[in-house]
Amino acid sequence: MAVRTRSIRRSLGALAVALALAGGARAAGHAGEVDPRIGTGGDGHTFPGATVPFGMIQLSPDTAMPDFKHAYKWAAGYQYGDPTILGFSHTHFSGSGHSDLGDVLVMPVAGEAKLEPGEADKPGSGYRSRFSHASEVARAGYYAVTLEDYGVRAELTAGRRVGWHRYTFPAGKDAHVLLDLRPSIYDYPGKVLWASLRVHADGTVTGCRTTRGWAPGRELCFAMRFSQPMVSRELYDRESDAPYKGFRGPGNQPQDRDAQNGRALLGVFDFGALKQPLVAKVAISTVSEANAVANLDADGRGFDFDARRAEATAAWNKALASIDVDAPATQRTQFYTALYHAMLSPTLSMDSNGEYRGPDHQVHKADGFSFYSTWSLWDVYRAQQPLMVLLRPDLSSDFVNSLVAAREASPFGILPVWAYQGLETWCMIGYHAVPVIADAYVKGVRGFDAGRALEAMVASATYGPYGDLADYMKLGYVPIDKEPEGASKTLEYAYDDWSLAQMAKAMGQTKTAAEFERRAGNWKNAWDAATGFMRARKSDGKFREPFDPAAAGYGSDYTEGNAFQYSWYVPQDVAGLIGAMGGDARFVQKLDAVFDARVDPAHFKNVEDITGLIGWYAHGNEPSHHLAYLYDYAGAAWKTQERLKRIMDSQYAPRPDGLAGNDDLGQMSAWYVFTALGFYPVAPGSDQYAIGRPFLPRAVLHLAGGRTFTVTAAPLDDAHPYVGSVTLDGKPLDRVYLRHGEIVQGGELHFTMQAQPNREWGRAAQARPLSMSAYP
Repeated sequence: MAVRTRSIRRSLGALAVALALAGGARAAGHAGEVDPRIGTGGDGHTFPGATVPFGMIQLSPDTAMPDFKHAYKWAAGYQYGDPTILGFSHTHFSGSGHSDLGDVLVMPVAGEAKLEPGEADKPGSGYRSRFSHASEVARAGYYAVTLEDYGVRAELTAGRRVGWHRYTFPAGKDAHVLLDLRPSIYDYPGKVLWASLRVHADGTVTGCRTTRGWAPGRELCFAMRFSQPMVSRELYDRESDAPYKGFRGPGNQPQDRDAQNGRALLGVFDFGALKQPLVAKVAISTVSEANAVANLDADGRGFDFDARRAEATAAWNKALASIDVDAPATQRTQFYTALYHAMLSPTLSMDSNGEYRGPDHQVHKADGFSFYSTWSLWDVYRAQQPLMVLLRPDLSSDFVNSLVAAREASPFGILPVWAYQGLETWCMIGYHAVPVIADAYVKGVRGFDAGRALEAMVASATYGPYGDLADYMKLGYVPIDKEPEGASKTLEYAYDDWSLAQMAKAMGQTKTAAEFERRAGNWKNAWDAATGFMRARKSDGKFREPFDPAAAGYGSDYTEGNAFQYSWYVPQDVAGLIGAMGGDARFVQKLDAVFDARVDPAHFKNVEDITGLIGWYAHGNEPSHHLAYLYDYAGAAWKTQERLKRIMDSQYAPRPDGLAGNDDLGQMSAWYVFTALGFYPVAPGSDQYAIGRPFLPRAVLHLAGGRTFTVTAAPLDDAHPYVGSVTLDGKPLDRVYLRHGEIVQGGELHFTMQAQPNREWGRAAQARPLSMSAYP
């Protein structure tokens, strides 16, 4: 659209501010304390749009969908610093370091409808529009913005399977809705293998597209309805047309008004000059168009946008009510936004009739559970899934059932590694669905077949072709001359083995428990006493030379890390690691050296995921997340408290660039939630949490069975950063760990804070969290 006059812009700006103020009024409950724009700048990779807890729909603005060579910062489709909006699509990852999705892109247009996105720095060159953050409203379950080039106010909300749009067009302008099936996050020419688009007699628009993206051969279907009848419509196949991602074509003439098939489909739906807002509702399905229509019928009745927004807000208020905190407003925003981000994934990936797409690309039907996918397991097993075990054990049983069902549909017979919409990507390392299941079972979650789950865990841990598990089982380590990143894989496999052993032990499967407890000790095969680091060995048993402990990333011994970060990855046996490093004092000295080192961030310029540096410690990447808590295991709990204070102060902030690195489907945020409460699951699969220090004056956890667990701290301020003493239900707590059962049975944990460290609290051997080498 042509550039508007200054007076029109002035009026539009005033309207946008008024709408923002009206829409921004705080809703009752914690939903109103969430700011979804936290993490949308920098490398947080979160999205600001509308969704509900663990919902199938993530309806959000996309500011860019660049080609795959430049896609990293747009992994969620939106970057806070961008000046234009391309449109609103219905599927997004929250905080991933890789991406895909951005399905079913919709853009409201007033006046002339252009058929190409255009350039962000050339206003009017395409259908994208400029916008201002002053006109944005982002809340849990709701997003609104004014598209300046059209004068259109766009509002979004969501249900579990349906995304809702409300567009208010300027008076006297023809209203159009453009539907583009070409763009995709992490885009490249030819990514769309095939698509279909058709308009039914009742005005319902349906379609599907198949892409060869991160999950090859992914199919997604949709169904869309409008609150007003169309005046006309045009459907285009632009594959041979001018300039979209290399496509060439016959021009702008529509090929058909009712149905179209091809690889570059576009629809423009015309509504004339409207006297009231236009509401559109969109349902998706990984199975079929028919299922998308059924989802729309089941979950998308009527066109009452405000009622649907109220339902989304209510869903978030209910979810976030699992924890009530007393804290200053800014800290409450940080806390509830972190809890919100921790409740976005995994996502519902099942239709209203129970059908879902499995990793075999076939259609399956859930029996007695809801199927969830979007599993960044290398990340979320650490804190995000343990947080759900604590707060939502009912959902944890669905999550475990989903993992087991995916394994049983897998052509390889193993649990998911990094899956979404039911399909596997094989991204990252380890078999970390195993600790997710083990942690749930050990902490009392039921509602799934434990025998089938253990069978799935053993199958994953013994599948030789995966990540050279064959050599790992034979040699006790992953040889670097046969498999890249052998040190990291050896260490992560050993931890996963230990978690499997814990579940087998809890089930009375002593033979399986003994076998995997033995394998859990394989971490020792990566330990090099001569250098004091974990290293990769070759098939002949020798460590690979030359060795540089600062070397990181693919081609090194490590996955997204280096020796300074990965040499601490023995969560199952920290006591054993302390012994290997020469005892408590040497361990603490070496850990101090990690945090206190002077490291130029440019050192990791070619490893984009390593961010949030404090010395060699990299809070923006998961292998570092447990490090600050390791002092607890060496009798220096006061140092854990000291390090946590610096991390919380420097790595989180209530602003768009307020996350130090990828939120990774809620892991970064779950770390914040646990740490703010005062404890953390260093070794999921254990029933213990290492105690750090609280960052909230008061927090009340509302747990299953109507029980509450209250955490209080006083005096809590910057002048009193250390724990002086702790009581549990009024009795002194001399140990630096909590048991899961102590929390879920309800009670009160109180911290007395002080100005100077208490170097004696938690120093005794029996006061420390348990490890393999310290079992009674």
